[in-house]
Amino acid sequence: MRHLKYLLPALVGLAFLGGWEWIVRANAIPPYILPGPVLVARTLARDWNSLSVSLLVTLQITFAALVVAAALGLLLAVLFSQSRLLELSLFPYAVVLQVTPIVAVAPLIIIWVEDVRVALLICAWIVAFFPILSNTTLGLNSTDRNLEDLFRLYGATRWQKLWRLRLPTALPYFLAGLRISGGLSLIGAIAAEFVAGTGGAASGLAYRIMEAGFQLQIPRMFAALALICFTGILIYLALSLVSHLMLRRWHESER
Repeated sequence: MRHLKYLLPALVGLAFLGGWEWIVRANAIPPYILPGPVLVARTLARDWNSLSVSLLVTLQITFAALVVAAALGLLLAVLFSQSRLLELSLFPYAVVLQVTPIVAVAPLIIIWVEDVRVALLICAWIVAFFPILSNTTLGLNSTDRNLEDLFRLYGATRWQKLWRLRLPTALPYFLAGLRISGGLSLIGAIAAEFVAGTGGAASGLAYRIMEAGFQLQIPRMFAALALICFTGILIYLALSLVSHLMLRRWHESER
């Protein structure tokens, strides 16, 4: 059953790519309308030098935003768990931050912040922040009441209850939020790059997509899109591996 977890998605993906290639060849669809996956792969290999540099630029923003989102999300969640009044006061604004479309606020952020890199980081952070905050807050508030009574019976301090009971309980929730935010931080970085439209040698993948679209280099556009998809999958798999390694010895979800 464990092998099917990886085998079935791989088979579906291969079938999709094979069907895509067959449709393109059977209908003689020109590459400037819909390139086949073989042509996309060749374009990716040919333009790897420029696309890989842009990928590194996007990844720098993505991982920086994820780290900041994880740190601030965890910190605020801990504060919320210690003060119900603080949670009731601030959590609605975190919801507002989450439901506001990033494409609507990104132009304002780019105008207000002089450094484009910092502006892109803020945009990506906004997208990635809420899942970590909400999941971790839920985990910290899901502590077994019987265990809390036991800690209270033995005279545990608030710090001891937080460190030895609440944080371990919230760890699976935090890691689940981290897996979600990993992909969202990439999406936020790409969306912000689209709005910023920064070019040059230090431009991200979003600019490469726009550049290819303006020049009608559709295979190159698909190659950049494929690179974004693969990167998102790798980020999710890497964070899933981290979650597995941290939880496999004691939590039911990884057994």
